Amino acid sequence: MVQQHNAEAARAWGHGGANYNFISFGLSDSLSHAVQVLWPKPGEHILDVATGTGWTARLAAGLGARVTGIDFADPLLEAARGLSAHLADNLSFQHGDAEALPFDNGVFDGVISTYGVIFAAMPDAAISELARVTKKGGRMVLLTWLDDQEGYISQFFSLVGRYADTDPPKVSPFVWGNRDWIETAFSGSFDVTSTAHTTTLFAPDTETLWQKYRSGFGPMDLVANGLSPARLAAMRQEFHDIHARYDTGQGLRINRAALLVQGRRL
Repeated sequence: MVQQHNAEAARAWGHGGANYNFISFGLSDSLSHAVQVLWPKPGEHILDVATGTGWTARLAAGLGARVTGIDFADPLLEAARGLSAHLADNLSFQHGDAEALPFDNGVFDGVISTYGVIFAAMPDAAISELARVTKKGGRMVLLTWLDDQEGYISQFFSLVGRYADTDPPKVSPFVWGNRDWIETAFSGSFDVTSTAHTTTLFAPDTETLWQKYRSGFGPMDLVANGLSPARLAAMRQEFHDIHARYDTGQGLRINRAALLVQGRRL
């Protein structure tokens, strides 16, 4: 069940539906790396938190583990189930909130979240839940966006935020990309280490990327849909300006800075 304060966020993230799978496609290099670091084993039970369309969950299930993917956006879960039918024997999807996971204590051998749990409105609650459902000695892998105000991801979310008619989140998702914050937040529950990570997005041109984000990235499309024609044109131009700097002459190459966080349940 979605926490009441997360209902609007669930609607926004689910807005793209199956088209959100493009967002995961653009991150697929790092999703693969995260699953390799976790390395789920046959017989293990793995939880993928904020699974989206299930890309990470499918990679984990492909290694033979029994995987549960959870998300608070029903349209994403519907897409995940359709895309994952061939793995139904060891992969299932469930509706739920990262801040109140619908599972008993200590039932998972490993937990993973790839650019997902970082958007929890209440990080302390989400971290407590990750710890609660993980077995003693169990493994955790997270991908988080680096806390870098000059980086691409920060610029992208700043663009969306400037045109949104909503207040910014009380806790920025970029705190998860601060190593000191990570160590403090997980102290007492997980022994954590973090390493710098880069995920690269390739695209043919800025207009293709604009259209793909409009169709697949729900939070951005909802903002764009609410704009006047003049404001929409301004947002589109800013989007093009940000991305044009990554044009190599043979398409876009966008390096995005992240942290790869590994943990062991204490």
